[in-house]
Amino acid sequence: MTNVPYYAQWESPELIDDFLSGRRRPRDDPRWQDSGARSANEYETWARHVCGLACLKMAIAHFTGSVYPIFRLLERAIQHGAYVERDGEIKGMIYAPATQLLREEFGLQATVHTAVEMHELTKHLDGDALFVASVHPGIRRPEVEPPARGGHLVLITQATRDALRFHNPSGVERATQQDATLTPAVFARFFAGRGIRLAPG
Repeated sequence: MTNVPYYAQWESPELIDDFLSGRRRPRDDPRWQDSGARSANEYETWARHVCGLACLKMAIAHFTGSVYPIFRLLERAIQHGAYVERDGEIKGMIYAPATQLLREEFGLQATVHTAVEMHELTKHLDGDALFVASVHPGIRRPEVEPPARGGHLVLITQATRDALRFHNPSGVERATQQDATLTPAVFARFFAGRGIRLAPG
């Protein structure tokens, strides 16, 4: 599927490499207020953890035409149990409550899938569907072999036998952020075989 809007998990996509490398702190993001966070410190605390919400933001914008600040989505996600903060530790995005949020508040079809084989992704992306996929965050630099699979979420917008196209909320340049494309063999090195299928209600 084409023309799915792109949103990063940080408000300034052009600065993501600086944030990840430590050259700049997320609290110094000049657009942090666009996130809906109450403070720069709150923004910095959560920004590394909201890759899943960035994927949902993109999908919701695509299917409904409405764009929600990521911290407004975070408030709802916490209410549904899709994110949990306890003793300074943040857990999420938790799939099952996230799908409940999408169904109940946005009227989308949302189903959790596990043990997904690469060849099954074309089936999961039939029609108007999108797929939030668990991958290793190193997918932003696909030439480097990842030490594991999973730990980060990207939004797959198109899958064929020859290529997968996806939006990566933490890509470090446009080519690895919006409409990034990899062969199934390369994507498989990062893919944990689980995710959420999204479709219009």
